[in-house]
Amino acid sequence: MSGPIISGAPEFRDRHEAGRRLATMLVPLTPTHPVVLALPRGGVPVAFEVARRLHAPLGLLFARKIGMPGAEEFGLGAIAAEGKEHAEPVLDEALMRQVGITREALVPAIRHQRAEIARQQAEYGSATPPIDGRVVVVVDDGIATGGTMRAALRVVRHHGALRVVLAVPVAARETLADLAAECDDLVCLATPSDFRAVGIHYADFRQVEDSEVRTLLAQARTVP
Repeated sequence: MSGPIISGAPEFRDRHEAGRRLATMLVPLTPTHPVVLALPRGGVPVAFEVARRLHAPLGLLFARKIGMPGAEEFGLGAIAAEGKEHAEPVLDEALMRQVGITREALVPAIRHQRAEIARQQAEYGSATPPIDGRVVVVVDDGIATGGTMRAALRVVRHHGALRVVLAVPVAARETLADLAAECDDLVCLATPSDFRAVGIHYADFRQVEDSEVRTLLAQARTVP
C-alpha cells in the first residue's frame, strides 16, 4: 500500500480545485480503467474532477454516520450502500460497549439514516458502474473520524472490487492510519497535525446542493 501521499497542508480554493490536484496524484495509481465512486454530497465535486482526469465512470457510494442518541455528532458507526442495494450498518461494537449503548438503542438512528440514503438514491438516481473486478477509487472532500468512510470501503470490498483506492484532499492523520487496513492504496494531499475540521482547509466550503449533484452526474455521463 502506498501513502499517504502528503504535500504540505494546502488551503484548497474549493472542492473542484481539490479534485483536480487529487487527480494528478492518482494517475500513476490507476492504470486500468478505474471506477470512481463519490460520497454525496460533498465528495461529488471532488470526484467529478478525478473521474474526468482518469477518463473513468462516476458513481455514488451512499454512506451516513450513525450517532449516539442525544449526541449525534459522536459516531458509533455508519451505514452505507452502493447503487440500489439496501443499506446495512457497520457499528463500532467496542466503542458501543465503552459508552454503554446497545444495538437496540441505535435502531431509530439506523432507521433514520437508512431512510436518508433511500431519499438520496431516489433523488440522484442509483445507476452505478459495475465494480466487480475493477479498480475502485473512493472519493470524499475530507475525513475527520472515518466511521462513515470505513463503512463505505467495506461495501466496495463486499461488491468484489479488485483494488480499492481511498482518495481525499485532507484528513486527520490518525484516522488515515486506522483506515489503511480497509484499502489497498491511500492518497491524501494534506494530513495536518492540528486537524480540527475538514471545512477549514477550503476557502469555499459551501454546502453542495442536490441540484449540483444531479448536474455533475449528468455532465460526467457526457465526458468521453
